[in-house]
Amino acid sequence: MARKNIDPNKIKQALNQARQVLINEATAVKNLAEEIDGNFSEFLSGIYLSEGRIILTGVGKSGLIARKIAATFSSTGTPAYFVHAGEALHGDLGMVTGEDIIITISNSGETEEIIKLIPSIKRIGARLYLITSNLDSTLANQADSVISTGVTGEACHLDLAPTTSTTASLALGDALAVSLAGLNGLTEEDFALYHPAGSLGRKLLTTVADVLKIRDQNPKIKAEASVQQALFTMTESRMGSTAVINQAGRLIGIVTDGDIRRAVKSQNKDLLNARVSEIMTADPETIGEEKLAAEALKLMEQKEINHLPIIDDNGSPLGMVNFQDLLRAKVW
Repeated sequence: MARKNIDPNKIKQALNQARQVLINEATAVKNLAEEIDGNFSEFLSGIYLSEGRIILTGVGKSGLIARKIAATFSSTGTPAYFVHAGEALHGDLGMVTGEDIIITISNSGETEEIIKLIPSIKRIGARLYLITSNLDSTLANQADSVISTGVTGEACHLDLAPTTSTTASLALGDALAVSLAGLNGLTEEDFALYHPAGSLGRKLLTTVADVLKIRDQNPKIKAEASVQQALFTMTESRMGSTAVINQAGRLIGIVTDGDIRRAVKSQNKDLLNARVSEIMTADPETIGEEKLAAEALKLMEQKEINHLPIIDDNGSPLGMVNFQDLLRAKVW
């Protein structure tokens, strides 16, 4: 195979061509924003009010765009499915009911495989929605609702490869998905529920109880115990801190390795035999196990503390979390 040589002039020409592609596609999307009209409103309202499923279909590059739009719909709270038009012709149309909306992506509006589906779709009673650039096409004339991409040519230098048309269709799909999310009142919590493996999911779904399981330690010591005993408790739990409780078992303070270091500097007496209540931080910040771990992280950052006791409704300690535990849980 002959090795290619880099011609600086051809590279320059290619870069100019790349810039023109981006300009053409950006212009097409900008024009869409300026032409959002009643057709878009009808299209959007139909999807929002539908009691059936939203099914997207297409062929070739348009099929790939339809698949992506279906995924975006689903991830933003509008359940949607992708069915390849070719597969629909061979049995997959059996999943469609009379309550459903089928959104087709066809730049020409003359995609043969989708046109062949029309009689069956009409007989089933599903509604046919279309995203196209050709409002005079067969599909446009048969569709119940149509929105136009307004594309008159492709960014491809041959005006053949789907480029501007697919970008415009994708942008319209995103516009529909986000608009529907707004109508449905999608919240960050909802989004996290649909994306439990992502960083947002961890942030919004992980509770303090989940973080407690990482180390599963509940160091605690009575107020009359010695500092030496507190050190043994802290060392055994490897927490670097311990809760201090009263006779009823309720939290009254916390002792950290930092408290002990500060006490060493300020006291001349035998620190190890001193009562832990003499060096503890009384009435420390606490949080309940049902709270989100993100709230615990925020509290620790605001108060500049590294250890946080977890208490129950009676004020008794359930465990202790530190900053490292939250990092391990990837809550940030």
